[in-house]
Amino acid sequence: MARTPITLLSPADQVRRQGLRRMKAVALGALLFMAVVFAVSFPLQQTIPAFGYVRAAAEGGMVGALADWFAVTALFRHPLGIPIPHTAIIPRRKDEIGRTLGEFVETNFLEAGVIREKLESIGVAARLGSWLRRSENAERVAAEASAAASGILTALSDDEVQDLLEDLARDHLLAPSWGPSIGGWLDRVVDTGAHRGAVDLAVDSIETWLVANRSVFTGLVSRRLPSWVPSVATRLVDDTVYREALAFVAAVRSDTEHPARRAIDGYLTRVAADLQGETETAARLEAAKAAVFDSPRVRALAAEAWGTAKAGLVRSLGDADSPLRRRITAALAEIGDRLATEPALQQRIDARVTDAAATLVDRHRADIASIITDTVERWDAQETTEKIELMVGRDLQYIRLNGTIVGSLAGLVIYTIAHAVFGAGG
Repeated sequence: MARTPITLLSPADQVRRQGLRRMKAVALGALLFMAVVFAVSFPLQQTIPAFGYVRAAAEGGMVGALADWFAVTALFRHPLGIPIPHTAIIPRRKDEIGRTLGEFVETNFLEAGVIREKLESIGVAARLGSWLRRSENAERVAAEASAAASGILTALSDDEVQDLLEDLARDHLLAPSWGPSIGGWLDRVVDTGAHRGAVDLAVDSIETWLVANRSVFTGLVSRRLPSWVPSVATRLVDDTVYREALAFVAAVRSDTEHPARRAIDGYLTRVAADLQGETETAARLEAAKAAVFDSPRVRALAAEAWGTAKAGLVRSLGDADSPLRRRITAALAEIGDRLATEPALQQRIDARVTDAAATLVDRHRADIASIITDTVERWDAQETTEKIELMVGRDLQYIRLNGTIVGSLAGLVIYTIAHAVFGAGG
């Protein structure tokens, strides 16, 4: 597997590198100081016995410094370049360290109980509501959501959207037969008498038209009479037809059980029954439906409607003062206010968020933890070692310095005890 190089050192890494170099110099200086003290005190202890204590302290300090230098260096590389076993631990066992780290995170952090406890202590709904109820935050969310929605709308291909809409229309609108649905609906309308208002409106409209258009009846019947019929008779016929029409409409309007109304009910009932069966009426409805939706003009209108709606939405979403943006902002602020002030709503939202997060983490914990393992495996060993050393190396140099000090004190204590017990002088 190819290793992914770590990017160039960040400014923070440059600062860490300078600090690491300073601490390495301090630790090395402590070792050299102990070496100089040892070199001076070793010959002087023959003539001045007190220098034996100094020599022992310096000797212990050098041993401690060298031991800790070896231990710290062995973590990152081979000391002095010598491939001593169990050295260069980090570059050699980098992948194993990544797997162990991934397992540690998965076991101790990506656990449903831990996630649930943390989310329950946060109070997600109340915090979100308090933040969202502030107008500037609601406007910010509205702006971000509008920008995202506008970007999606702009990226959409008009042809692809039109094809999708056409496919959806065919699958869910054209493919199912309309007859049974419309017939069942018409049946319920007739049964409940919901159509009677429409009939009354039609009757009133006809009566109004008749009153306003008396002249239409002039000659309507009389012109079909023989020419020898007197004109007085022809006018009487036209007037009679007009008055009968008015009387018929008035009778229908006033009598809810008029035969004409029952005839309309019967007709609608027959149409409803025909539409729900394999009849010519149902076939004509399906043919008309197909003719309408397959019309190029209808397709052009649909495409034009989508284009107009898209342009209007993009324009409204991009304008902070548009009614749409103001409604979105107001809705978000109202949601925030409810979340911040309604404990029952807070409990429901918190419970759902907690359950969803715990379930999601529990289901995908291994996949999430594998991000750490896979990422570490892709890293270059040497660059990973350098990165880790920059993160913790400065503290490890304190171990070297402490080892020098502790070693010198240990050497001094050991020499003192030995000299007191055995009377040794060196």
